[in-house]
Amino acid sequence: MMFRVFGFYKFIKIKSLKKNKNLLQKFLIKNNIKGSIIIAKEGLNGTISGRAKDIEKVIKKLKSLFSMKFFDNHNISKSKFQPFHKPKIKIKKETVPMNLTLNSKERNINRHLNPKEWNKLIKNKNTHIIDTRKSFEYKVGTFKRSVNPKVDNFRDFPKYLNKLKKNKPVAMFCTGGIRCEKTSVYLKKKGFKNIYQLDGGILNYLNKIKKKDSLWKGECFVFDNRVSLKHGLKLGTYSVCSGCRMPISPKEKTSKKYEEGVSCPKCHDKLSKVQKSRFRMRQSQIYKAKQSEKKHIFQKEFI
Repeated sequence: MMFRVFGFYKFIKIKSLKKNKNLLQKFLIKNNIKGSIIIAKEGLNGTISGRAKDIEKVIKKLKSLFSMKFFDNHNISKSKFQPFHKPKIKIKKETVPMNLTLNSKERNINRHLNPKEWNKLIKNKNTHIIDTRKSFEYKVGTFKRSVNPKVDNFRDFPKYLNKLKKNKPVAMFCTGGIRCEKTSVYLKKKGFKNIYQLDGGILNYLNKIKKKDSLWKGECFVFDNRVSLKHGLKLGTYSVCSGCRMPISPKEKTSKKYEEGVSCPKCHDKLSKVQKSRFRMRQSQIYKAKQSEKKHIFQKEFI
């Protein structure tokens, strides 16, 4: 069985957050959909997974519930396993935390570039290419010549943006596009003239651009059990360290500091003996569960 993974966001004024949360939660459970959706007064942001026909039901439900004809952006990929553990609907102040509430009319839609236009822009050496994601995502993969501001909390991002030259073309990208939507509005308010963003984010780019024409290096980290995706949105090679929850590459797994279910080169020296012994106990329970073909509380659904 193949699962369909649907990522989306929409900036739209939403009232009755609790009521909508409860309605959606029941609907996801009823249709065996897993994943997460954030509801805020400014809109929706989510990634969900299930059978194709059930995902279609949820898409129709979202459109009717919030009186919208289309999403601002969406992406569809496939997975051989269910990449989420459960359905989660969260009420937040913002769809992405940045201390900036976005009105849908403020979106810089005419500065959204499709993957081919994006390639042309970032080949220009005067373009300042910004990866608006977190540092660990940047390390898994990014565009050639892109800069990572090394901002661990997206709320601190404006401090970095204030240092940029306002006359230089700025090209921004993120996983699905939503982080750039907010950043571009912020920059416009600060007097920046040449702001561009990759429409649909990295996922849209990897889906549309062939590898031979690609300016992308590495893989794209995703916040679900697939961990990373490659061109054509195919499953990547990364997994997650059970010790620090950071993505680890096949190369890092060859390190002496890597121990399955316990540690990786990033956290081996930081973990205490007590933590390591606790993680080893957990891992031994997972091994036993696998041998007896039973599911374990710590076991991921696709192992």
